Amino acid sequence: MAGPIERATNLLPQIYKRRTFDYAQATDGMRQILWGLFKKVVIADNCAVYVNQIFDTYLTQTGSALLLGAILFAFQIYGDFSGYSDMAIGIGKLLGFKFLNNFRFPYFSRDIAEFWRRWHISLNTWFRDYLYIPLGGSRGTKWLVVRNTFIIFLVSGFWHGANWTFIAWGAFHAVLFLPLILQNKNRKYTDTVAENRIFPSLKELFQMLVTFALVVIGWVFFRAESIHQALEYLSGICSSSLFGLPHTQPHIPISIYLFIMLLLGVEWAQRNKQHGLDLANVKSHFLKFSIYTIIITLIFIFGAFEKQTFIYFQF
Repeated sequence: MAGPIERATNLLPQIYKRRTFDYAQATDGMRQILWGLFKKVVIADNCAVYVNQIFDTYLTQTGSALLLGAILFAFQIYGDFSGYSDMAIGIGKLLGFKFLNNFRFPYFSRDIAEFWRRWHISLNTWFRDYLYIPLGGSRGTKWLVVRNTFIIFLVSGFWHGANWTFIAWGAFHAVLFLPLILQNKNRKYTDTVAENRIFPSLKELFQMLVTFALVVIGWVFFRAESIHQALEYLSGICSSSLFGLPHTQPHIPISIYLFIMLLLGVEWAQRNKQHGLDLANVKSHFLKFSIYTIIITLIFIFGAFEKQTFIYFQF
């Protein structure tokens, strides 16, 4: 029902073709399902409890608590959306299908253009091929390129729902694109950050933090029920209480932060791979089964198995 938006040219030939069981593909699919399940029930669904509480009581929260709520929502929507994409792709692999990758570690992006090349790839390439390019794409004057960019982002916002918050979210990202377009830097980062290095440079780290901060601001509009609420929420973040410790009720357990750190650590280490548990090149069976055991244990002990619908099912 959900997952990558497949093109007919990729999917239909696979339906008509005779498929045989491929052990390597199936095991990789099961690893991807496991990682997607971890992101959904351990990251997203645990974050959802505290995100809902903070957004529902935002008028009484301190600036630091509101900032924390916005950051947790960023990981909630990523864990939820990329999690079920991973599960859909993994199930496809079990059945002999190869679906397109839908996420490529977007929170490691160095600018907003790179973020959108890594987030919901199947939808964004659909808008590119069937809306942006027919409108003229990057050909023509700067004005036409700016116009086309605003159109696809506004349409993308409207695609998510008939609410001004989604339109504002799309317009916000279009505005972030403007400097890159005007300086011809929107295709600057097409490689992997810190490629062939363990750690990013200070410049890369700064770029990733700034990009993530801008994305988090956009997510406030996406999550809010109205423009008024989003503006009040952001105004609350900018209050003097931003510099105090976030006091939330119920108290957010330290385990949430540890799970997010684990998510970031694993995906940083795997940022050149197709997904977080792409272990095809790992030869040690002991290491692989140790990783499986740890993740399965975390899912059963800390997974939030209460009914939590997928965020993107509403779209």
